[in-house]
Amino acid sequence: MEALKETLKKIDDEVKANNILLYMKGDRTMPRCGFSAQVVQILNSLQVEYETRDVLADQNVREAVKQYSEWPTLPQLYVKGEFVGGCDIVTEMYQNGELQDLVGIKS
Repeated sequence: MEALKETLKKIDDEVKANNILLYMKGDRTMPRCGFSAQVVQILNSLQVEYETRDVLADQNVREAVKQYSEWPTLPQLYVKGEFVGGCDIVTEMYQNGELQDLVGIKS
């Protein structure tokens, strides 16, 4: 239980320290699932700076991030310390311009 608390604290610190953070399978240069690849492609198309964390590298982070967000799937995008959503939500927000507004891009 203590390990979970430490991992949740680490996630909270990372979310707060990074303007845009994506928890994903793989990394931006080598996504390891189609959903992660799609969110990376969207973020790259916006030409914004963002950080990624590979949940496959740490099983504790993979499970804890789902508890942290209360969201059962990956990838998970955080912007300005807030959970945005997974692939479907991010894609929909990108298509309707909400994501651009959220990250500070004027359309």
